[in-house]
Amino acid sequence: MSVSTAAADQSVCAPLPVLGRDVTVPLVTGGEVTYAALDYAASAPALQRVWDDVAAYAPYYGSVHRGAGYLSQLSTDLFENARRTVAEFLDCRADDQVVFTRSTTDSLNLLARVVPADCRVFVFETEHHASLLPWRDAQVTYLNAPRTPEQAVATLERALADREPYGPALVCVTGASNVTGELWPVRELAAAAHAHGARIVLDAAQLAPHHPVSVKDLDVDWIAFSGHKLYAPFGSGVLAGRADWLREAEPYLAGGGASRRVSRRTDGGVDVEWHDSAARHEAGSPNVIGAYSIAAACKALTEAGFDTLVAREQHLIDRVREGLAAVPQVRVLSLFGDDAPRVGVISFVVEGWNSSHFAAALSAEYGIGVRDGLFCAHPLVRTLLGSDPQTQGECGAPEAAPGEKSLNAIRVSFGAGTPDEHVERFVTAVRELVSDGAKWRYRTEDGRCVPAV
Repeated sequence: MSVSTAAADQSVCAPLPVLGRDVTVPLVTGGEVTYAALDYAASAPALQRVWDDVAAYAPYYGSVHRGAGYLSQLSTDLFENARRTVAEFLDCRADDQVVFTRSTTDSLNLLARVVPADCRVFVFETEHHASLLPWRDAQVTYLNAPRTPEQAVATLERALADREPYGPALVCVTGASNVTGELWPVRELAAAAHAHGARIVLDAAQLAPHHPVSVKDLDVDWIAFSGHKLYAPFGSGVLAGRADWLREAEPYLAGGGASRRVSRRTDGGVDVEWHDSAARHEAGSPNVIGAYSIAAACKALTEAGFDTLVAREQHLIDRVREGLAAVPQVRVLSLFGDDAPRVGVISFVVEGWNSSHFAAALSAEYGIGVRDGLFCAHPLVRTLLGSDPQTQGECGAPEAAPGEKSLNAIRVSFGAGTPDEHVERFVTAVRELVSDGAKWRYRTEDGRCVPAV
């Protein structure tokens, strides 16, 4: 879509109302300004519609499953209907299970616990740590960062062809990078995985809030995502997909709700029969409000229409990229190149600036919230910055004074609730900071740059 077409489309699509849209924050230079939340990739603000739905339910809150009281039955229906709503949102297969978890990280750790003992796992080094790290008990092959979508598919094809010709295998891949925002060729990677007898799990934490996701169309075996990135306000997540490995494995957590029947043995021990349903991996009292908030967000995004939301977001992406391209000192990070399709996540570095210093100045002097660091994707960011993959670093800023070079980047991210004004303020702030410098003095405190007082 051209910029002009996207701009025309967005003129009839206002940003979706989100919590915090009228919050003002103080500036170190004096006065206050409406806060520009441009850190959606970490946590998106909750949709007002979702918050209102949750508030309307809150007085009727009750413990789910097996309760005889009216509120318990109401909450149970709401919880199980939320499961069905999520399945519809993801276009799941009829026999797929939807398990409610705490987050994408929790979902992928759950899957890592249920893979067969002899499973081979294939993961690109470009993954978020939530996808990169859970597979410690499996045989893991880490794949080098590809530089084109075609290279990603070819790299996976070679790796799968070289594996032993027996035993289960699993591919874990992101749908959209949390560093560059670039879309990955999920459908093609799924086809490659299945052609070699492997399964595939999609980390959709950054994809689901921005684009429609169909389990059937992408032909993935599982999908994981987080509510707090999908405009839901509470700590909840989803793992949805094939039921067999989930049914055959020991429960992720042992306890009430996961067990169908428990009895004492004559030798003093305990026998347990576990549920075969999603409840097998949902031991304990579930986060009913969290599950309901995810379902409410799924409904809100579906009703808003992804075609409209995607068109408006593309307008914002184009505006940010045009603004950054006009500043020669700025380098945008990318694996697949400028023409690669992407969501509203853009990372960059600024020549002569420590990333923490730049992010601190955006916040303190312009009221703009972005993120700096390695974004819990250390190998990928180091690859993009051309640094040694073995270089030490943390998700926060390193011990570098303002103005010194750092091995971190700055990330701006946005979505359905972002007003044009926030993007325009960001573009203006980048231009002014690079040309005029910061208006305030900053110091390093606990590894981060903060305004000096």
